[in-house]
Amino acid sequence: MKSEVGRKDKQQFEFETEYAATLREYALGGGEAVLGRAYELGRRAIAERKSLLELVSLHHESLTELFHNSVDRRSQTHLIRASCDFLSECVSPYEMAQRGFQDAVRALRQLNETLEEEIKRIAYSVHDEAGQLLVAVHLALANVAQGLPQEQRAPIAQIEDLLNEVEKHLRRYSHELRPTILDDLGWIPAVRFLAEGISKRANLPIHIEAKVSERLPGTVETALYRVVQEALTNTVKHAKAKNVWIRAWIKDQVLHCSIRDDGAGFDAQAVQSSTGRKGLGLIAMRERLSAIGGNLWIESSQRRGTELQIRLPMEGDHVNSSRARG
Repeated sequence: MKSEVGRKDKQQFEFETEYAATLREYALGGGEAVLGRAYELGRRAIAERKSLLELVSLHHESLTELFHNSVDRRSQTHLIRASCDFLSECVSPYEMAQRGFQDAVRALRQLNETLEEEIKRIAYSVHDEAGQLLVAVHLALANVAQGLPQEQRAPIAQIEDLLNEVEKHLRRYSHELRPTILDDLGWIPAVRFLAEGISKRANLPIHIEAKVSERLPGTVETALYRVVQEALTNTVKHAKAKNVWIRAWIKDQVLHCSIRDDGAGFDAQAVQSSTGRKGLGLIAMRERLSAIGGNLWIESSQRRGTELQIRLPMEGDHVNSSRARG
């Protein structure tokens, strides 16, 4: 651990030294070649995970030292102008990275919307088209039963009971794929509906406390619903929990949502770095939230349960005038 810290300190010192030396060289008359090195310093800063504030602070310190060593006002004016050009070139990789990130977020949002449209289509097929086929099968069986003696109708009745079970499961799958309540009433009622079904099937008490009345855009509500759905699925499959608590509230124009259980817990850092099903599920949740400007924090440890915390800034385009009852 000490060697790692020492390596980072050395790396930081080398970067600061090179930055100050390159800035001095450019201020003393270095041309485009030196300015190109400023751009490379910016790329290196990103690779070393330096924040923009750290870079600006370093620039200020280097400029202050050069300013104190300047001999007259004219040279100081030249130094300020040169340092502005140098800093602009140095931070340009950050601007390019930001634009790339925005493009990726837009592409991710479009992908999620396309997937949701496909899910809607599948849910419709499962609910309506498969339902119509089952009705046709029921009618056909009824016609067959009419031509049979009473004592031979028992197998037909058993088949109809099985078809009723199939119909019930298809209806549930359809609702969970894309609950109509999500579009009609919002994500909080949809989460309540989802939790009720999971609670009955898994014999798992799910307690919900929601203090959110605002309706959000459809893409935002869908993303929030999917994240909660994935969290509950993981809990049922892996946590061995006895209780789950879901809370949603708004504070300081930020939407908060917490999904907490009292289950076995896990090594959050190890799971998030893995490519297993659970690790991919957490990555997918983060990507969904990132696409709408939100963040996900995970707190978990073995035998101490797990809590997922969602935070979504309530920007102007995140709130609709319509209301949802939570």
